[in-house]
Amino acid sequence: MSKVRLTRRAALGAMAAVPLVQAARAQDLAKASIALLRLSSSGPVFIALEKGWFKEAGLDLTIKDFTAATQPPLAVVSGDADFGMTAFTAGFYNLAAKGGLKVIAAQSAEKAGYPLVAIAVTNAAWDAGVRSIKDLAGRRIAMTTAGSSMHYSIEVVAHKHGVDTKSITMVPLNSLPNMAAAFKGGTVDGAIWPVTTWRQVEAEVGGHLLAWVGDEAPWQLGGVFTAPKTIAERRPLVEKFIAGYVRGAAAYDTAFGKRENGKIVPGPGYDEMLAILAAALKQTPALVAAGLPFIDPQGRLDVGDIHKQVQLWQSQGQVARDADPRTFVDLTFVKGHFNVPG
Repeated sequence: MSKVRLTRRAALGAMAAVPLVQAARAQDLAKASIALLRLSSSGPVFIALEKGWFKEAGLDLTIKDFTAATQPPLAVVSGDADFGMTAFTAGFYNLAAKGGLKVIAAQSAEKAGYPLVAIAVTNAAWDAGVRSIKDLAGRRIAMTTAGSSMHYSIEVVAHKHGVDTKSITMVPLNSLPNMAAAFKGGTVDGAIWPVTTWRQVEAEVGGHLLAWVGDEAPWQLGGVFTAPKTIAERRPLVEKFIAGYVRGAAAYDTAFGKRENGKIVPGPGYDEMLAILAAALKQTPALVAAGLPFIDPQGRLDVGDIHKQVQLWQSQGQVARDADPRTFVDLTFVKGHFNVPG
């Protein structure tokens, strides 16, 4: 009988010790935060968090939500967040050039076959003969803000078709609802839209798609970044983050990366990954599936394209002339980046 009691006591003691062990492990995790927008382009982070891959890498990561692309970089510069991810903008490059940010991995990219950003015109503009990118000269095109990723997209697509963007009146309206109102009201001839917003506007008032940006001019849309001080003083923290992030990016690509005629060919884990994103974005799976961008499975950047972006903004006076991507793109955390200038 005494042996039974001892066995029970041992068992109860072992059971009681389990939470202590788990708590000790939780205490051993390095803590960090990431500033991001709840968009599908942030998918690798949502996936890696849900699957526990950041914790497996030794990191207790928390999310800080923002609603505009200008905000995550400011959060990192101010020290309010350890990491950030968002679309590249002229403002981002100015902060980075001043020593506030270091790009460490890729976020999303515009790529052929991935319908992500649409250039579309109103029915009235279409009826007036605006049928192609070349016809945008002399027209009013809505976008969010000057220097934004939308602005850059118009620049590169117009350039491809030989259109001088000085002949296009860019109308910055600061928000997608404002753009939708202008499009519906006919105060602009067209706009550049995220795919999900374009589908909603198209269903409500019509309009005509001229081009998908990724099909016309692929480019490195966004990146993952941190502060130079974080790299200098807490490099193991950055390495842990990248370990979890890359696992999330690989799972994202496995599920969503294959396309045929612009449509997703579901890969292994498709339903699970889509459910994770739908929960994180608070959207239906169908809506999420309609706007999934390309994300490199290893977090590799098109470095040469970042140089091109900086040069374009410099030519327009929106980024300082002395801004040099070689000073704010750190290639040491992810291997195999593309188009690295010599």
